[in-house]
Amino acid sequence: MIHQTAVINKDAVIEDNVEIGPYTVIGPEVSVGSGTKIHGQCVIEYAQIGTNCEIFNFSSIGKRPQDLKYQGEHTRVIVGDATTVREYVTLNRGTAAAGQTVVGKNCLLMACAHIAHDCIIKDNVIIGYSTGLAGHVEVDDGAILSSSIGVHQFCKIGKSVMIGAGSMINMDVIPYVTLQGDRAVVVGLNLIGLKRKKVKLSEIEDIKSAYKVLFMSKLSLEDAVAKLEESTSSYVKDITTFIKNSQRGITRPK
Repeated sequence: MIHQTAVINKDAVIEDNVEIGPYTVIGPEVSVGSGTKIHGQCVIEYAQIGTNCEIFNFSSIGKRPQDLKYQGEHTRVIVGDATTVREYVTLNRGTAAAGQTVVGKNCLLMACAHIAHDCIIKDNVIIGYSTGLAGHVEVDDGAILSSSIGVHQFCKIGKSVMIGAGSMINMDVIPYVTLQGDRAVVVGLNLIGLKRKKVKLSEIEDIKSAYKVLFMSKLSLEDAVAKLEESTSSYVKDITTFIKNSQRGITRPK
């Protein structure tokens, strides 16, 4: 059902069983997948919204990026299936650098979260209340960012990471760890998250061993990574690949 007060651009593609609430504005180059519900007083433009999403009141999706270098390039936002966007979320479209801002499937963006231009948020990610991601940030599958977190531009956050409320992130975060503080430091492994994902105990032990080699041995980071590359564990490989690809350096324990 589309409310009679909603304003829909003539070029928008709205699939079956989509609900659009009162005073919502659907601007140019928007597609909305079937089963999606958009509450009242939202603004959406230059965006591809997946199926079975829910977008709550006063959200802004696809408006121009807050980047002074932006000169009106043709860019967009992509939101994956079954993702929930709560009240007052701002999700800016990309710049010429990447062309798009992407949020994956089954994500939850809590109220007042801000996702800046060219970010890549993968699947099953939770972004907490009033958390802000600067441009070009990447967040991998299953990461949870609590409330009031700030993430510096170009930072990468690994799989199944848990970041405590109020943290400031200015370096890359390897997979499977927990962080807290300003500036945030690694405080351990996200063991609860790993168990909830039904990771085998033997694999968790491999991750624990990798953590000890990285942060509790006297090896340099380069030598620690070389040692860990001998492991056959896919989880350990996630960690070593992440570190080798890091451009900003990794966050460590205090």
